[in-house]
Amino acid sequence: MEKTKIAIIGLGTVGTGVAKLLLDHGDRTARHAGRIPWLEKVVVQNLSKPRDVAIPDGVLTDNLNAVLQNPEITVVAQLIGGLEPARTIMLQLLDAGKDIITANKALLAVHGPELFDKARQLGRCIAFEASVAGGIPIITNIGQCLTANQITSLRGILNGTCNFIITQMQEHSTDYEKVVKEAQRLGYAEADPTLDVNGADTAQKLSILSQLAFGVRGNWEDIPCKGIDDLDIADIGYADRLGYRIKLLAMAKLVDNEVEMSVSPTLIKKGSPLAEVQNAFNAIRVLGDAVGPVFYHGQGAGQMPTASAVVADIIDTVVGRSQITFNNLELWSENNRPRSMADAGPSINRYYLRMQVIDQPGVMAEITGILGNNGVSIASIIQHKSENQNTNATVPLVIMSHNTTQTAITNSVMQFEQSENIETKAVVLKVL
Repeated sequence: MEKTKIAIIGLGTVGTGVAKLLLDHGDRTARHAGRIPWLEKVVVQNLSKPRDVAIPDGVLTDNLNAVLQNPEITVVAQLIGGLEPARTIMLQLLDAGKDIITANKALLAVHGPELFDKARQLGRCIAFEASVAGGIPIITNIGQCLTANQITSLRGILNGTCNFIITQMQEHSTDYEKVVKEAQRLGYAEADPTLDVNGADTAQKLSILSQLAFGVRGNWEDIPCKGIDDLDIADIGYADRLGYRIKLLAMAKLVDNEVEMSVSPTLIKKGSPLAEVQNAFNAIRVLGDAVGPVFYHGQGAGQMPTASAVVADIIDTVVGRSQITFNNLELWSENNRPRSMADAGPSINRYYLRMQVIDQPGVMAEITGILGNNGVSIASIIQHKSENQNTNATVPLVIMSHNTTQTAITNSVMQFEQSENIETKAVVLKVL
């Protein structure tokens, strides 16, 4: 059987998993590819570093030119994270005539147009299934399996670290800081988890899915984004009492040929598929105009789930499917008529609000008056009686709204902040 020579750039967690699959299951990959995906070179920074995979003699190198200058290597899994030197290496690989597989969502979210234009100019392709949701084949499903549809909405839990943290807070009634430390101890969270917990990682993934589903060419940093880093155990408790679970949800919806996009902690009704996604799992709900709702669920991170997606892309590239798909999709291409991101202000949702208010007559009337003047209708209220006889005692107040605009909620909160009867800034969360 003929060989297609493969290289891996970067032998971290994912790169190690890819090497294991190629080396330990060559018969399987060859059967699916119709030829042998042969691991020819693995490029690393430190040759003496201990490895969790046995790399054959002569394969490991610290010289990128061993790949760039070898015309027999035609497919490269570029598995370095971050923006640089990943971007420079990608451009060098394309100039050297290589087809590329990547799992780097940040690189695509920031430099996707440049890299994809370069690949098209040179007749090469870039495959990126592993960049979103790990082992869940969401890129292939949106880009190929659902092409008879106009996708009208996406909702997804796209960050396993955040979902693990929220699940543990819910199950054990434990504060955010304690759960983060446990997540770091178990390896679910990085030493610096900022990009996960502040929502940036999820926003980058949403920008890739929205480019694929809707043709949105926008900066991921323009997506309205709120993370879980200030999520309070009190809100998880109230959500539970109201029959909801809180999830960090990425949402994109087609409205009047524009796309509403957001990332935020959101209350989701218990018993619905997204609400029941637990721990480090990911899930995506896709709505197509022909197929209706489709739900994908699986491990969104980790060595072998992500390696599974990378190796699937390697096989598709070896077979030639990736080139066909890449050319037909014209992602980040000027030939596509891009849709723009919609202004978030007019977007309509239900909302959850919690604030600490002074327990005295007239306060409720003031709050409901502010909401009413801004066109916000109240669906339900949770109000506790104060056990403190002090005239300035405060109590928590929880309000669930009917559908309203984000502008109406924002204006209401701004007016709450001017009131002497409201002690804390209102917590505002979307409700599905």
